[in-house]
Amino acid sequence: MTRSSLASQGFRMPAEWARHRGTWLSWPHRESSWPGRFAPVPAVFVEIVRHLLPQEEVHINVAGPEMEESVRGLLTGGGVTGRVQFHHNPTNDAWCRDHGPIFVQRETASGRREEVIVDWGFNAWGGKYPPFDSDDVVPTRIGGRFGIRVVHPGIVMEGGSIEVNGRGTLLTTESCLLNPNRNPGLTREQIEGYLRDYLGVTKILWLGDGIEGDDTDGHVDDLTRFVDESSVVTVVEEDPRDPNYAPLRENLERLRRMTDQNGRPLRVLTLPMPPAMYQDDQRLPASYANFYIANGVVLLPAYHPPTDAIARETLARCFPGREVRLVDSRDLVWGLGSFHCVTQQWPALAP
Repeated sequence: MTRSSLASQGFRMPAEWARHRGTWLSWPHRESSWPGRFAPVPAVFVEIVRHLLPQEEVHINVAGPEMEESVRGLLTGGGVTGRVQFHHNPTNDAWCRDHGPIFVQRETASGRREEVIVDWGFNAWGGKYPPFDSDDVVPTRIGGRFGIRVVHPGIVMEGGSIEVNGRGTLLTTESCLLNPNRNPGLTREQIEGYLRDYLGVTKILWLGDGIEGDDTDGHVDDLTRFVDESSVVTVVEEDPRDPNYAPLRENLERLRRMTDQNGRPLRVLTLPMPPAMYQDDQRLPASYANFYIANGVVLLPAYHPPTDAIARETLARCFPGREVRLVDSRDLVWGLGSFHCVTQQWPALAP
């Protein structure tokens, strides 16, 4: 398998709004990720499953039979009924967006779709939270379970650091992908080469810095998201005294100058930022950009009713065929992530 084989064979990463077979989750168990506030976190995952299960399959990574039985009890106790599929894939943490499988697809001459899993290297956001050996092998374990071919680019990359429109354009950030704690031997041009080769993109758009409190060094899924092939929503901070004000304004100005893979200007919509949130004097990366698009539903983190309402109204206009559901994320974000961070879509092979 040569580096260019996936793109040259017609494989590409579908947009998140493309129809899903299901959603992958890794059940939370690492209490140190939510120090002093882990207890309410499993109930948030129960809510995620409750909203997803009527729409698509839900696949949950657990350590083994004992953990599976415990999670089944939590779901049943929470009134969640339906067929959840458990997989005995031990994990170090719950951030499936970053350690889970990235699915790419192609359509064959016969009209049938094929899928491949891209298993990027995972080093816990620059080695910040060891150990991460179990997380690093999750995509390959899933590929083996389902008989899906797995390719290994050989570089570090997290799912939350990339955002695609499914037609050839990818958004990312300089602060994350160019950080020396990921791939210190690679230039911007070399990293772009990997993205083109393995995700089938042709246009790569670079934003600058991430938001305050984001320990991932600036994941794009806390900043800017595609909502259709040529439109994005991006968060803005209205208070000039807030540390997020300047970097988010700069990203907004960059977006207004950007074009898609066909040279068309992006349509740029804005989302508010919730009021600054802190835990133990630590700024939390609360952002309405960290929503998750599933079949028939968009899960939007809720933080503060006035700004929640604005964000929900904006996304409802962007996704008229889906119900935008606000789900309380104030406990989840203490782990420094929200709904997009803990989910990973499995695109359907059939339209």
